[in-house]
Amino acid sequence: MNILIFLIILLVLVLVHEFGHFFTAKKFGIRVDEFGFGFPPKIAGIKKGETEYSLNALPFGGFVKIFGENGEDSVKVEPSQNTHREGSTFTDVDASRSFVNRPKWQQAIVLFAGVFMNFILAWILFSVGFMSGLPTSVGNEAKGQVLENVNLTVVSVLETSPAFMAGLKSGDKIVSVQSGQDSLSKIDPETLKSFIVAHPDKEIEVGYERGNNIQVAKVTPIQNTEQDKPMIGISMDMIGTAKLPFLTAFKEGMTLTLFVTKGTAVGLYTLISEAVRGQGSLDSVTGIVGMVGMTGDAYEFGFVYLLSFTALISVNLAIINLVPIPALDGGRLLFLLIEKIKGSRLNSKFTNTANAVGFGALIILMLVITYHDVVKLF
Repeated sequence: MNILIFLIILLVLVLVHEFGHFFTAKKFGIRVDEFGFGFPPKIAGIKKGETEYSLNALPFGGFVKIFGENGEDSVKVEPSQNTHREGSTFTDVDASRSFVNRPKWQQAIVLFAGVFMNFILAWILFSVGFMSGLPTSVGNEAKGQVLENVNLTVVSVLETSPAFMAGLKSGDKIVSVQSGQDSLSKIDPETLKSFIVAHPDKEIEVGYERGNNIQVAKVTPIQNTEQDKPMIGISMDMIGTAKLPFLTAFKEGMTLTLFVTKGTAVGLYTLISEAVRGQGSLDSVTGIVGMVGMTGDAYEFGFVYLLSFTALISVNLAIINLVPIPALDGGRLLFLLIEKIKGSRLNSKFTNTANAVGFGALIILMLVITYHDVVKLF
């Protein structure tokens, strides 16, 4: 089930991204040859006008094939068609509708449109989440807003920690804490920290709510060498449900989208800069295997969590696509900027080779990250 949900999310995100390219290309009169659902081999296809809409076997997203995106501005056609001869080559009557023959600003909009659509999708999903009841940290709620069902919630769990070994996960709501005859009547971050400090080396029963189920995790604190205090290995926050009216939800959805975008961009920059300095680590990077597990966790916690998770992935997809690496939209935008500065096109063989190399490097990186995900499971 987790794999199916993840594939559906991935399909939606990629199709929304590709629809941005498709829609803007059509609006500018650029010829779109194919809009594919999934990746080849092709199962079936139907042609409407000049565009073929295909259904393909690999359900990992989709693609748009735009005439001229790889540098071609003419194709050979039969002499019987409405053509004119240039030397020994017949030039397609649609040459003026080639992507590379359109103004640079139109090309830039078509390239950026996919990323823009991912931001729009994230905004819509966050907004729907606020209308349905989105988990919000106490202190981060909108002015005048009252949070409902406020609980101490696990934000993250340190791997190999007592909490991790006991099965606690991000999103768990802590509803009871007890050790022997001692228990907490008021549960918040400070009282739980004090309770842990007061019970070093003693088993603590942590009652938590996950989905609609109440479970108990038995943890024994260990010494935190940095702070010289007992710890169970979780970060936590008081989180409640923010349910907003329609217009306010869209306003707060935009604010949250911008906040997540900034955080994602900063995190990616930090990751890349550390890698350049030789200090990078894959511990903070999650691949397909890890994403499937996170999808299952979000689904288990509820529909609103799944919406928020999808919105987060959408923002991440947008930010990553803006990185100026060949094969990504950011790389194509970089080539476009270079062409604008130099006043002429780059050699299509060079750009196509660079994009192929970039795509190959991304595939290798994905395989390495996936291998790292699998290793972490054992």
